[in-house]
Amino acid sequence: MSEFGYVPAGTLVGYLAVITLFMLTPGPDMLYVLANAVRYGTRASVAAAAGVAVGEIIHVAVAIAGLSVVIANSPTLYATIRYAGAAYLITLGLLALRRPANPRTARQDAAPATIGLVKAAGRGLLTNLLNPKMILFTIAFLPQFVDLNRGHVTAQLLVLGAVFVAVQLALDIALGLVTGRLAGRLTTGRPARLLHRISAVAFFGIGVHLAIG
Repeated sequence: MSEFGYVPAGTLVGYLAVITLFMLTPGPDMLYVLANAVRYGTRASVAAAAGVAVGEIIHVAVAIAGLSVVIANSPTLYATIRYAGAAYLITLGLLALRRPANPRTARQDAAPATIGLVKAAGRGLLTNLLNPKMILFTIAFLPQFVDLNRGHVTAQLLVLGAVFVAVQLALDIALGLVTGRLAGRLTTGRPARLLHRISAVAFFGIGVHLAIG
């Protein structure tokens, strides 16, 4: 049977199908990328997606090193991460609700994003790092596709983790680009204010869900 980096081709196909379905389920990372696309345009959404991807790389690296197991088995540390992530998302939502929508005009749309690209990427990184579900995902999901009988466990995990990050980055960028282009027609008047409010409430709601879930 053919393989890719010690992972059988059949296993990799099944893995790709599962993670694609998982990533298409809206969560904090995706919503942050889409919110940037709506409010600031496609360049900011790509920067946000890059920040999220860096966070995922860190999660995978920690999982491979075995540190995620320690975190998941420590209720106090896990709760700290969960509540920190919830507080961060709630704060983002509240700040967005307090800011005016400031729709982009046609002239502004041609200019660089109104949020710094480094800032968009940094916030994407924090959104991912402070999402405790990513910790559980890496320690509970990735090992399911590792075949101990084939050996090279670390190599298998590296391949699975790299594929996960690559697929997530590609999907986030694609969704951000599509959303940014569609939102460009809805950035004036009531539609802009509505989209702005929806993204702000979504962040607030996810933060509350993490806090009580």
